[in-house]
Amino acid sequence: MERKKKNGNGGYNPLFETKRPKGIAIYRLFAVSVFFCISLIWTYRATQLPTNGEEGRWVWIGLFGAELWFGFYWILTQSLRWNPVYRRTFKDRLSKRYDEGNLPGVDIFVCTADPEMEPPIMVINTVLSVMAYDYPPEKLAIYLSDDAGSEITFYALLEASKFAKHWIQFCKKFRVDPRSPAAYFTSSLDTENAAFPGESAAIKKMYEEMKNRIVTASEVGRISEEIRSKHEGFSRWDSYTSRRDHDTILQILIDGKDPNAMDIEGNVLPTLVYLAREKRPEYHHNFKAGAMNALIRVSSKISKGQIILNVDCDMYSNNSQVIRDALCFFLDEENGPEIAFVQFPQIFDNITENDIYSSSMRVIPEVEFHGLDGYGGPMYVGTGCFHRRETLTGKIFNNENRSVVYIEKDRERSESTLHELQETAKGLAHCTYEQNSQWGKEMGLKYGCPVEDVITGLSIQCQGWKSVYYNPTRKAFLGLAATTLPQVLTQHKRWTEGQLQILLSKFSPAWYANGRISLGLQLGYCCYCFWSVNSIPVLYYSIIPSLYLLKGVALFPKCSSPWFIPFAYVIFSKFAASLVEFLFFGGTIKGWWNDQRIWLYKRTTSYLFALIDTISKTLGFSETTFVISAKVSDQDVSNRYKKEMMEFGDSSPMSTILATIALINLFCLVGAVMKKVGLDEKMFLQSLLCVVLVLINIPLYQGLFFREDRGKMPKNVTIRSVVLALSMKMGSAAVVLALILALLPSVKIVLAIGIFMQGEECLSYDVKYTGDTLLVSFVVVKYESSWQKDQQVVDLVVKGPSGEQIIDFRERVSEKFEFVSHEKGLHRFCFINKSPYYETIDFEVQENHFTVYDEHAKDEHFNPLLEQISKLESAIHNIYFEQHWLIVENERKRIVTEAMSNRAVHKAFFESAALIGACILQVYLLRRLFNRKLRTSRV
Repeated sequence: MERKKKNGNGGYNPLFETKRPKGIAIYRLFAVSVFFCISLIWTYRATQLPTNGEEGRWVWIGLFGAELWFGFYWILTQSLRWNPVYRRTFKDRLSKRYDEGNLPGVDIFVCTADPEMEPPIMVINTVLSVMAYDYPPEKLAIYLSDDAGSEITFYALLEASKFAKHWIQFCKKFRVDPRSPAAYFTSSLDTENAAFPGESAAIKKMYEEMKNRIVTASEVGRISEEIRSKHEGFSRWDSYTSRRDHDTILQILIDGKDPNAMDIEGNVLPTLVYLAREKRPEYHHNFKAGAMNALIRVSSKISKGQIILNVDCDMYSNNSQVIRDALCFFLDEENGPEIAFVQFPQIFDNITENDIYSSSMRVIPEVEFHGLDGYGGPMYVGTGCFHRRETLTGKIFNNENRSVVYIEKDRERSESTLHELQETAKGLAHCTYEQNSQWGKEMGLKYGCPVEDVITGLSIQCQGWKSVYYNPTRKAFLGLAATTLPQVLTQHKRWTEGQLQILLSKFSPAWYANGRISLGLQLGYCCYCFWSVNSIPVLYYSIIPSLYLLKGVALFPKCSSPWFIPFAYVIFSKFAASLVEFLFFGGTIKGWWNDQRIWLYKRTTSYLFALIDTISKTLGFSETTFVISAKVSDQDVSNRYKKEMMEFGDSSPMSTILATIALINLFCLVGAVMKKVGLDEKMFLQSLLCVVLVLINIPLYQGLFFREDRGKMPKNVTIRSVVLALSMKMGSAAVVLALILALLPSVKIVLAIGIFMQGEECLSYDVKYTGDTLLVSFVVVKYESSWQKDQQVVDLVVKGPSGEQIIDFRERVSEKFEFVSHEKGLHRFCFINKSPYYETIDFEVQENHFTVYDEHAKDEHFNPLLEQISKLESAIHNIYFEQHWLIVENERKRIVTEAMSNRAVHKAFFESAALIGACILQVYLLRRLFNRKLRTSRV
């Protein structure tokens, strides 16, 4: 191997370069001017404070607190823009310096956790896209971690292993990109490639046939005995109990070291491994971090690639050269030794033209991560990231022992057979393996936080390593963005909650990272960790100025006052800079407006509930959970998403808060116009703020009052929000804030889930308070086969935290009931499906908790109001519960009716076909008889 470090002139030839943008000095000057005006706003609030007894004094103090926070947080955000850098790689130099045989091994981890929310056909498209990288296949090993332990997913991967023999050869022969079959065949590239129409059509037909087999198996919910008999791997499911209780299942589907593992043209194939780590109910499995750590250990036994790439199952590879891009950083002789991981941006390919939910988060990958890179590297975001294996096993960077990635020659296996290797590696994925070890602490991904990836990256950087952010022109990975507003808000709640937990944990960038990483990087981390705290001042600013506009109390300087200038400058500068930034990186004006709307929605809902839940968990009232984001949606939702119609359709407290804030501003604006209090120059800024809040909520008003499709706001949300908005509009500021605070603890806790099951499936629900009333319903909605003559039934057993049996229903199609919990804690709901078919069950739990109002402020007028609102809210939730049950029950009856109708139609069709056939046979026989008699008569 020859490594040429110098060019012909004796200079160093780097494998990548780093550039700083032009005009950064102008931006810094602009930022200083904005900060100067922010300081003037603080001065105005401090010096113009209303006197004691003057109306609006306490509201003024609240605005001062909000503006202090806004200013502080704006300073934090400048760390993300103060020192950006941009990278460029030289892959041609890498090829000259390292021949194919001397490149490092790369292990690729793909993680999935739910075959319903992450369909197997989507998962294998991601797997196939990384198997087809433009990289020596003998150096590649792909691992699929299936945390659901689904034999459907295993079957899909088995099918993919056969299809890969054709697909990889096709991709490399014709140099196609992207190398996800689904993405390639749905793009215009497939139809444009007239140079190889025959090959393209043949491989597409092969893919469609494979897709149909996988989709059919997914819909049926089981693997036929004929297919099971063809591969010994299915026997591992003979001892399978449930996705939470099963042995380790490890199958090497393609062994890259096997000389017989070839594609159709005799080329080597990459290693392909399926892993479902052992799960037991009594052991905590640590979500995705636990799956990643199991993969790190298992891969160290099978392939031990020096570089590890992990991608989410919905993030397919869009750039076949991305491994070589990453290696330009790791193998650079001067800067490579200090680089721990290379992070690529998380980009989505199902974004609408105007990005209705701001799912692209355009500013983060195009601006902020480049800013983090200027201070020592971006954070690790959990997907699209290349790691040095040694950094994930706890190695601390030593500046005295700098070296590029150690390129290990192929090792001889100590195991004599593939079976022995699988059995040895399985032990590394047992649920007891990590007991009394450093895994999850000093080794592997860190445990104890929903965003385990971020704290893992931070701890690596605190050990002296640096990271690199690379955003190539052709995006490296593309995924699926959420297509409904509830999905977006829930996803951001999880991220925000995790970021705040980091701030409060021992890995907090505020103290753990102090002195270990640069100040700019430390502030950048804090910028994300403080996301949730933004909820309080934004909520205050979204409600209070509008209410006081209606009362005619000015909270901002009048237009003729010199104090108006800093307010006007900061407002104009903030939004103008944001718009220019958004448009510069490919956005549209309407897309920017949508981005501002989602900015408001996230801060008043996702961030607020993240703050509340984190405080609850910190105080020990609840435990950490992990929510899987849905990767699929029904056709109606998809159609509305493509038309850029906001999808509400959710009765969660988040929807109530959004609707209430929107209605408060609408009522206040209408009232101010009627009273003519908004025309005075001293009320200009308040009027402007109220008008902007009304305009930005136009899609929400449409969902509340004008839309008739299933994506509209539910009627119970409309009623509740109107009542709350009118109560706040008519109340004082103190009552307004008290009502908001009263709303939060009295929110009804609802669990609604669809279960696709066979055998036994148990769900746990954590009852928060002793004495709460639980309303429960379930309906067997969908049957696996339309040819079932009898309605399929299930059993339900409900057990309390101590294991005592509370409810026992046998052979029910549907049921709704309620009971009082005599003990707080986890209640188990176990469904038993005795039929051989998979069934879909709609299951809902609603917990009603009545707050003791002595906990709130003592007020003889205030408490009755709270009591009435609580009763009204409880009644609305009960109505919703009944409506939901009726809707699902009607859906079940519709499906049964359709199935019966289909059977009747098919029966009539077959009877008609049989009758026609009999008639044809009869005519045929009569003709033969007639011809025979005719011949006889002639003779």
